[in-house]
Amino acid sequence: MEKNKKFIIVIAALIGVIGIISFLAFNEFRKNKEMTELFAIEKEEMENEYNTFATQYDELQIQISNDSLREKLESEKLKTQRLLEELRQVKSSNAAEIMRLKKELKTVRAVLRSYVMQIDSLNKINEALTKENQEVKTKYSAATVQISNLAAEKKNLNEKVSLAAQLDATNIVVTPMNKRGKKAKKVKDVKKIAITFTIVKNITAETGNKTLYLRIAKPDNDILTKGNTTFSYEDRNISYSIKKYIEYTGEEQSVTVYWDVEEFLPAGTYNVYIFADGNMIGQNSFQMR
Repeated sequence: MEKNKKFIIVIAALIGVIGIISFLAFNEFRKNKEMTELFAIEKEEMENEYNTFATQYDELQIQISNDSLREKLESEKLKTQRLLEELRQVKSSNAAEIMRLKKELKTVRAVLRSYVMQIDSLNKINEALTKENQEVKTKYSAATVQISNLAAEKKNLNEKVSLAAQLDATNIVVTPMNKRGKKAKKVKDVKKIAITFTIVKNITAETGNKTLYLRIAKPDNDILTKGNTTFSYEDRNISYSIKKYIEYTGEEQSVTVYWDVEEFLPAGTYNVYIFADGNMIGQNSFQMR
């Protein structure tokens, strides 16, 4: 009887141990199953990220023309595709490999971010340069001076001058004067022609002694001159009416010159052209009746 009792106790203990072991085994199995399911989900998310990164490398290559940078992007894309293929071959239960590829994914993400920032910076610089270039072109186009009746003497002035550095004459006012120094009402009373204009401020222009040449064209386009007075303009010598020396400092400067009338002047529209440093810097017209 005593032996049966001990046997029953041992059997009960064994059953208890087996139950505990079974519970632990089942619990471990359940945990492993849950972990495998989590790794499967994480693996799928990682595959999507790797695939997205590879696609982004293709998109970045389209945005740039730098061959060296394109080669680096291509190398990183191939590396990303290789890691993606490795991930696809890994089983969801292989926790060690999934963790390794997860660390690799973090590195790929950081490298891609650095390239995105670099290319974004280059694009901003290019946009700024394009905008600046467009502004310069617009300024050049707006400042193009049309030279009336000098088409034959003009050979694409825009291509020969630097608008940013040349002098500019504005506010050109012509006053025909009689012998008393008053404004003449009729052309037959004109004894002197006063021409006043302003050389505008330009900090980019070269300072120092400047020679200004003025051409006064009569209604028939004949130039008023005194003797054989010429200056060089666009690889040829053309006549001028008045020559004026100034000391240019870069600041705004008013200039007045006079033409003493010694010849017959017909009524009609006259034109005044002002030149400096090989460029025509201003023009205006006036009437004498």
